Amino acid sequence: MKKYLLLIVMALFAMIAAACNSSTSGGESKEPAESNEKPTEVTVKHELDETVVPVNPEKVVVFDFGTLDTMAELGVEPVGLPKENIPDYLSQFEDEKYANTGSLKEPDFEKINDLAPDLIVISGRQMDLYDQFAEIAPTVYLAVDESKYMESFKKNATIIGEIFGKEAEVEEKLTAIDEKVAALKEKASTMEGNGLVILANEGKISAYGPASRFGIIHDVFGVKPADENIEVSTHGQSVSFEYLVETDPDYLFVVDRGAIVVGGESSVKQVVENDLVKNTKAIKNDNVIYLDPNVWYLSGGGLQSVLAQADEIEKGISE
Repeated sequence: MKKYLLLIVMALFAMIAAACNSSTSGGESKEPAESNEKPTEVTVKHELDETVVPVNPEKVVVFDFGTLDTMAELGVEPVGLPKENIPDYLSQFEDEKYANTGSLKEPDFEKINDLAPDLIVISGRQMDLYDQFAEIAPTVYLAVDESKYMESFKKNATIIGEIFGKEAEVEEKLTAIDEKVAALKEKASTMEGNGLVILANEGKISAYGPASRFGIIHDVFGVKPADENIEVSTHGQSVSFEYLVETDPDYLFVVDRGAIVVGGESSVKQVVENDLVKNTKAIKNDNVIYLDPNVWYLSGGGLQSVLAQADEIEKGISE
């Protein structure tokens, strides 16, 4: 008898527990467990289009050396790139295992098509050819907007991080760059004097000011411009050596295009520091800083190059 009573009590408890569970859930079925599947595609909004890109694409063709710089820093390799004028510090990509896809201005579309890439990355020099690239594979345009340099650079780096599943690494590196830039800007704010940026090319010079191709020196790093009214242009404002005398900057920052295009030993020092301008403050005080054209002319906007640019300016205004 006791055995039957025990069974009846246990059955009652089971019924009460079931009723409580039903009341708590409101009669609704349990929510499905969250999916652990990662997205296989990412939609990239860029200046020229909105492009759906596969996550972790296996075959990438890169026409922007700033992007190549960032990919290299993240340990990601392309299958092809234009091999003419590869920046010195990215010389590992001259290896034959990477296909040569033409030049920055003249892509080899037949070679690119043969590679059957999953993704193509371009920038300003290939902007007008976007439709031809997009016919071959998903193509994204990742040029840096000089008028908002850091915002644009960070956006591009973040996009690369999202495409290759390297978001955390990108965030960590951008934080380090922010710290470096903040320290440089503080140093520049306390320095006396101003600066002028020029591009030297085959005996001629052009000047760059704020919001220009090399405007990061003023807009981001905080060096006071010697001339606030320089025309903003991709190729800079053509100026004379008399202009250097009249402007008389405290610091002169020089990018030697000839060293990239012509190659070999540069003679830009003889061109810039001539008899006409030898009495300017920058030259007399030994404040002419010759910038590395690899990171300034070829591959700006990369995780490595932006840090290298900050290093060069910090060193230049500290000596």
